[in-house]
Amino acid sequence: MHTLVSGGIVVTPTSYDPGHPTDILIDHERIVAVAPGLAAEVGPAARVIDARGRHVLPGGVDPHTHLDLPVGGGIVSSDDFASGTTAAAFGGTTTIIDFPTQARGGTLRAALDEWHQRAAGRAVVDFAFHAIVCSLDAQVEDEIAALPEAGITSLKLFMAYPDRLMLDDGATLRVMELARRHRLVVCLHAENGHAIAHLVAAAKAAGRTTPRMHAATRPAVTESEAVHRAIALAEVSGATIYIVHVSTAGAVREIAAARRRGLPVLGETCPQYLCLDETAYDAPAAHAARVVMSPPLRPRWMQAWLWEALAQDDLQAVGTDHCPFTDADKARGLDDFTRIPNGAAGIETRLLLLHEFGVRAGRLTWPQLVQVFATGPARIFGLHPRKGTIAPGSDADLVVFDPEPAQELAASRLHMRVDATPYDGMTVHGRVETVISRGEVIVDNGRLAGAAGRGVFLRRGRP
Repeated sequence: MHTLVSGGIVVTPTSYDPGHPTDILIDHERIVAVAPGLAAEVGPAARVIDARGRHVLPGGVDPHTHLDLPVGGGIVSSDDFASGTTAAAFGGTTTIIDFPTQARGGTLRAALDEWHQRAAGRAVVDFAFHAIVCSLDAQVEDEIAALPEAGITSLKLFMAYPDRLMLDDGATLRVMELARRHRLVVCLHAENGHAIAHLVAAAKAAGRTTPRMHAATRPAVTESEAVHRAIALAEVSGATIYIVHVSTAGAVREIAAARRRGLPVLGETCPQYLCLDETAYDAPAAHAARVVMSPPLRPRWMQAWLWEALAQDDLQAVGTDHCPFTDADKARGLDDFTRIPNGAAGIETRLLLLHEFGVRAGRLTWPQLVQVFATGPARIFGLHPRKGTIAPGSDADLVVFDPEPAQELAASRLHMRVDATPYDGMTVHGRVETVISRGEVIVDNGRLAGAAGRGVFLRRGRP
């Protein structure tokens, strides 16, 4: 049961030495040694993976996915736990964290049970859950307190989508108080839901209903204001908060200022905000609908703020917010942007985009890439050191990555269940050659080798 990953350039957040190739010895599911010259310690029956000239990274941890998600009107995100985790594996991600969504007025337990059923027998990679809380009563408060017993140490609140998902500020503060008491991380979708609802109603009344209006009715200030308010509520409660899918310079400024005051405020951004911009909404309606997401794409100049925040540790993670839909589902709202399901595909392309636009462009170092791709999310959400690192005792989740080959991204050559990705036509450098999850090769030279259902639910500790 030994596997030796031989002669690769091992990358962690604290080490990167391309001049000194290193071996990684795996016994069953765990790493047992990381050092040069380990070939002498394995027998002839061991599997040897030649990683010479390749970078070896920890398996990615994607802290933000929406697989098999019903969004209303009979529409469900187009990747389920089988196709979505297959695509994750091909992109070098070996752990995802998804979002069981409480029915308004329902229980957290019912949502968790439903999501376990969605994942059962389907996941190719390991998975964990954040619990979405969208209505609060005494029973839900008791359920929040019991989340750690279910292996869940984070929850998510919405400051947007009134009457569907949003909690008011009082309920948000109460949940934060409970989270502090029970040492839970509070993830927040930070947009001013009431202001956006007003702008949407005004746009529709004026007959402005094209996909571009989705972005126009969610201006940057509605995000930065909500981030400011979330931080204020967190300061009152003492909770640790994690702002998801940060897209604006103003939000970065708010988070950075809070962190410099010593507040436990964390944040993520997503590849779409790092690599795409609002000019995508100038395309014909069917193409513009593909990039309708919340928050929307922003002006190009804001990308520099996001990259700098990642490099300076003001943002600690890059998640994907992978929530894909077919062109047919997106087309339901071409004449009414409020009917376009929000979200886009990205679970498979995260590493390639971080490498191309981060490392190759000089915006991130290799250790910083590993930090935001794997180690940071693992630490924040109670998975480290089992996940997100290359060290003895950690799960043998590894990616053998060749940074040199060029490829043009296209949905037809990827594994996400979509007609197109937002990145189709981009040329990027790099190829995920081998992916190992808990000691098992699940991607072998571009071929899926891991079976659906091999992924396990991860009971998380507190960070």
